[in-house]
This record gives sequence, structure tokens and C-alpha cells, in this order.
Amino acid sequence: MSTLNLPPENLEVQSAEAAEAEASSSGCACALFAVVNADGTLARGFGATSAQRLGQGAYEVIFNRSVRNCAYLGTIGLSGDVGSSPSGEITVVGRNGNDRGVFLTTATSAGSPTDAGFHLAVHCRP
Repeated sequence: MSTLNLPPENLEVQSAEAAEAEASSSGCACALFAVVNADGTLARGFGATSAQRLGQGAYEVIFNRSVRNCAYLGTIGLSGDVGSSPSGEITVVGRNGNDRGVFLTTATSAGSPTDAGFHLAVHCRP
């Protein structure tokens, strides 16, 4: 049985501080993330300090450390547990002028800029 199928009481829960300490000592990559609503508000995150809608389909997410030499992975998605997002596209790139930031754009499947919620994962070396 995979850990995904275990009842919640059988899963080990680790504090954010303990997870960071373990990642640093093991040489494991650090994963930061942000879940952002279509209006640019930060729904939740780990290491994310702010999110902002800059214009139609344009956003920035700021983290508590430099993410310049990290890998960015974005996907369109809602922040809640009900409904689903219309299909679309997302682009990610480091934020020009801010090594703690990531710039993202969201668009319809036809390529027109549109506001959309998204999930952003940032994977860094310790």
C-alpha cells in the first residue's frame, strides 16, 4: 500500500522547520510553493511571502529566499476543493530585478491573456 492510500492517522506529519532542516542536512532539494487565486491573492504557500496580479493574466510571486537558480513549475488550478479551472496555458520565468521573485502569465488555450488561478512549485538545491 502506498503512503497516499494510508489513513491520515498513519501518516507522519512534520513541521515546516523540521522539513527544512532535514532537507538541508540530507542534500535534498528544497521545494517552495505558492497557490494563487485569479485575483492575485496568495491562498497558501511554503516560503511564499506575497503574490500580486500585475495585469490581465500577469502575476508575480515573491519568496523568502533567492529562487534565481531554481526550477519553476506552474500549472493552472483553483485553490479550493470544489470545481475545476477552464483549460489554459501558463508560463514561468524568474522575476527581472528581483532574485526572490517569479513572473507568470496565464492565457486561454487560444493564447489570449486571461486571469486564472495557479499552483507554482519552485525546486532549489539546498
